[in-house]
Amino acid sequence: MDSFFLLVPAAILFTALACAIFIWAVKHDQFEDLERQGHNILFDDEEPKQEETDACKSQYRLEPQEKEDK
Repeated sequence: MDSFFLLVPAAILFTALACAIFIWAVKHDQFEDLERQGHNILFDDEEPKQEETDACKSQYRLEPQEKEDK
């Protein structure tokens, strides 16, 4: 019964806080455009093409070296 006196005010406080956050979100137009972000994910931006650097144009290629057995 002692926990009941603690949990009821905590539940009321939590509910009041959740309602206050919801009212703030509505007043600040957080729910204004729900569809735009859902559609934006479908369209990928084109990635800029990378220019070749001097390292890419090098005529030398690195080959894996074989391990020497001792």
